[in-house]
Amino acid sequence: ITGGRHPFIGKYKVGAMKSGKVVAVDVQLYNNGGYSLDLTEAVMDRALFHMENAYKIPNVRAKGYVCFTNTTSNTAFRGFGGPQGMMIAEAYMEHVASALKMSPEQVRSVNLYGEGDRTHFGQIIERNPLPRLMQECSVKANFEERQRQIASFNAQHRWKKRGISMIPTKFGIAFTATFMNQAGALVNIYTDGTVLVTHGGTEMGQGLHTKILQIAAKALAVSMEHICITETATDKVPNSSPTAASASSDLYGMAVLHACETLAERLAPFRKVSGVNGFKDAVNAAYFNRVNLSAQGFYKMPVSGYDYKMETKNNWERGKPFAYFTFGVACSEVEIDVLTGDMRILRTDIVMDVGNSLNPAIDIGQIEGAYTQGVGLCTMEEVVWGGEATNGPAVDWLKPGTLFTRGPGTYKIPSFNDVPIDFRVTLLKDNANPAAVHSSRAIGEPPLFLGTTVFFALKRAISSARQDAGIDYETFSLDSPLTSERIRMSCGDDIAERFGKGKKPNGFW
Repeated sequence: ITGGRHPFIGKYKVGAMKSGKVVAVDVQLYNNGGYSLDLTEAVMDRALFHMENAYKIPNVRAKGYVCFTNTTSNTAFRGFGGPQGMMIAEAYMEHVASALKMSPEQVRSVNLYGEGDRTHFGQIIERNPLPRLMQECSVKANFEERQRQIASFNAQHRWKKRGISMIPTKFGIAFTATFMNQAGALVNIYTDGTVLVTHGGTEMGQGLHTKILQIAAKALAVSMEHICITETATDKVPNSSPTAASASSDLYGMAVLHACETLAERLAPFRKVSGVNGFKDAVNAAYFNRVNLSAQGFYKMPVSGYDYKMETKNNWERGKPFAYFTFGVACSEVEIDVLTGDMRILRTDIVMDVGNSLNPAIDIGQIEGAYTQGVGLCTMEEVVWGGEATNGPAVDWLKPGTLFTRGPGTYKIPSFNDVPIDFRVTLLKDNANPAAVHSSRAIGEPPLFLGTTVFFALKRAISSARQDAGIDYETFSLDSPLTSERIRMSCGDDIAERFGKGKKPNGFW
């Protein structure tokens, strides 16, 4: 009865110049909503907003189709449709590279957004670090030299193959449901010099409370040890939005900042008085002067939403759906066993733009966790439904419509052994973001898509195996998740051919 992330199918036509510059894309996206609507429409919205990933494409036609099926109702997960849309963007970028006999990284670099470019839905890309991110990641990862090393390794090994891939990401920050982009907070100061902060966000291990503590401490010029946060409660902060869309630090951080700035302004005259020694004395002086030591904060994110129905030739007149974008680039190197389909991630380099980070330790942890979750999404987390009807007595899990992958014994998520052997994360410097609290950038969901660098690196390794099997290099499709079974059967040798009959050509599942 519990739904998962929406499965997507993408169909595209793409036109490109010999230089690799993509000039037109026609994309149809289909997502499986299941038997009820849930958040399926909003998930499709974000997929359509991200169907070009980080690339400037002058002519775009994008259509989304929400599919009503007789399966469990699917719902929203980290990325909210964005990773599915961007995955399809990278599929057609790789297709263009294959057709033009160019490297995918060359095609990606040629098509990156520039400063001031507009997206296909009309929003301007401001403070765009994408070219710089690609350059820094390439240098830090020693990308070109490792490409040569991998080519040499593959030439010398028949049953072990390696691949490498470098991919950018751009993720819009805001709820696409405009009314949700609001936040409240309540801050109380007590005569013993302690501060109680309540906001509408939920702490679930992502470090939200820690960031809020830092924001309050800085605004009030007081040590964090004097500040306490109470969990979200509707009698303190009513009508709070979900803790989602990567926007909670932005929304609730701003609401708390506004409340604290109000209190700091009220306390300022008493902190200047001669004889006042520290925060507690100023608070006591304000109390005896009957100053209000409680303040509510409220923040309305400056977004206008997006009106699909508006008749206009200029998409930007339809509105601004996102406050800004968070950017990043990752490079992953993998190795596969051609005989078993087993794979391991040898090294990953990530360069992420988080503006002026509120807390670098938390942000790096979020990047590592999101990347690993993205690896699970595109390489192992496969949902398998019950099999076909049989003539004899059917085993329960073989009955049609029964979910087979319903526990840790059958549904696999990343474990310690799936983390890159060499994992390096760097935060981009000197790119402040004035659109968010203390010039930071949201970080919860944007890095998840970078896990797909493993998927496309695996595709390179599989391509090398196919060449050794006598299959000329060609454009070929791979479904996600790219499990060990799919890796094995895509390598195109005699065994794969024999057991792949009746399925897709060349041993595809």
